[in-house]
Amino acid sequence: MTAPVFVVADFTADGDRFVLDGPEGRHAVSVKRLEAGEEVVLTDGAGRYAVCEVLGSEGKDRLVVRMPEVSEEPAPRPRITVVQALPKGDRGELAVETMTEVGVDAIVPWQAARCITQWRGERGLKALGKWRATAREAGKQSRRVRFPEVAEAASTKQVAALLAQADFAGVLHSDFEHTSEALATAELPAEGEIVLVVGPEGGVSRDELALFEEAGARAYVLGPSVLRTSTAGTAAAALLLGRTGRWS
Repeated sequence: MTAPVFVVADFTADGDRFVLDGPEGRHAVSVKRLEAGEEVVLTDGAGRYAVCEVLGSEGKDRLVVRMPEVSEEPAPRPRITVVQALPKGDRGELAVETMTEVGVDAIVPWQAARCITQWRGERGLKALGKWRATAREAGKQSRRVRFPEVAEAASTKQVAALLAQADFAGVLHSDFEHTSEALATAELPAEGEIVLVVGPEGGVSRDELALFEEAGARAYVLGPSVLRTSTAGTAAAALLLGRTGRWS
């Protein structure tokens, strides 16, 4: 079993002694019931981390550890961003959770034309907060020290601008009558940014696809079957991570 991961705001320690407190400390002491001699990883979620030895606990919410040094994990290459159209219900959180687990670097919520779900006002802020909290918890569960960035919801024009700047820009397309390529055989960059768009339940509209192709994106399919929008991004990301060598 790999060491559990806990999130810290900073790594300020008293010598090599560090106290993990607050909700994370409470979880470590009262839920995980960590004991002296066990190993934990503390991270800021942005690449900095420390592998620590548990010394003991103070009360119910303070874990005392020995922190020998703070390291930094290099940013992965190429960087993979998934533009995720807003799914129905809680499937958006499912998509964020599984994409985080496989290793996606950034997730951009997209308010596509055919999205049934609408992020407006307080509802949108609450939904975005859930996506970000899901990415954080899934990052901890999957033992990551770099959690994916979850951006604010993007418009179609903003997505097109993102695609125009990418080193590889693709749109997963479910209309098999439209000219598409297999993502499994696409030529991928070894560096830079890969941006992949996952459409909503109703698919990417013709106008959206035309705008994305004008920005330099190509249409791709994963295979002969049509995946749900909440699973397509995870399946595609796994394929890209394997083909780019990041899973090697």
